[in-house]
Formats: sequence, structure tokens, C-alpha cells
Amino acid sequence: MSSSFDVVSEVNLAEVDNAINQVKKEIDQRFDFKNSKSDLKREDVKITMTSDDEYKLKSLIEILKEKLVKRKVMLNSLRFGKVETALAGTVKQIVDIVCGIETDIAREMVKDIKNLKIKVQASIQEKQVRVSGKNRDDLQAVIQFLKSKDYKLPLQFTNYREN
Repeated sequence: MSSSFDVVSEVNLAEVDNAINQVKKEIDQRFDFKNSKSDLKREDVKITMTSDDEYKLKSLIEILKEKLVKRKVMLNSLRFGKVETALAGTVKQIVDIVCGIETDIAREMVKDIKNLKIKVQASIQEKQVRVSGKNRDDLQAVIQFLKSKDYKLPLQFTNYREN
């Protein structure tokens, strides 16, 4: 009898949208953003942030982070791009939302699991890692190990199956 589970990294995009809407409401009400060209919008897995200058952009980022944390969206699922000059003297920054486990991180996970010398198999399947083994305790040990490591992205453990 064998068991398996999947290691995934998912972001609730509805919660990201809720956080963005809260940020927009807050900057509409804040004195330091009065007459500001500050805005942010999400398209698929990218958030585009624009503001008058780098100082206001930093404030915008801090407000966004605060709202995301309150909505239980892990900040390590965000990849901040470089600050660029945009139209009419404004600055912009693109934030990538990482959905799924990138191939190089998945390879590192598989290697780490193999180095544990536990009787389990780990394989990369698209943007997730599947771990299977005969012993439930071995699978639990792998989960605990992965939770203790910092792969710079949020991990969830799903699809636990016993065959």
C-alpha cells in the first residue's frame, strides 16, 4: 500500500484583489496621497503599481503588504521588479505573483528530499512536487522537513492519497 501528497504553492487571487481594493480606498482617503497619481491594478498574476515618486511608491507597497498580510496572503509569493520611470514623471513597479513552484526550486526540493535518505520518491509534475512512499510516517517526516526549510515561497501540502 502506498501513499502520496503534492507540494504546491498557490495564491488566492480573490484575496489579492480584495487587498488591492482596500489599498485603493485607503489612498483615496489619505492626506499624503491627495492629488496623487498613485494606482495599482492586477492583470492575471502581475500587479502594476504607479505613483508620483519613489517615496510614494514605497508607501503604496507598504500599504499593499499590510493588506495582504491581513488577508493571509504570504508576502514571499511576491516578486518585486525594478522601479521604472513611467509616463508624465511618474514611477512604476511590476510585482509578479508566483503561482506554482518554479522548476529550479522544485529540483532543489527533490534533491533535498532524496538527501533525507527516507524511503520516499519525489517527482516534479508541472508546477508542483509529488511525494510518494509506503509509510505514512515517512511522508509526515518529509512534510515537517519541507516546512522547516525556506524555499522563499509559501508551500501547501495537498491531495493526500492512500492507494
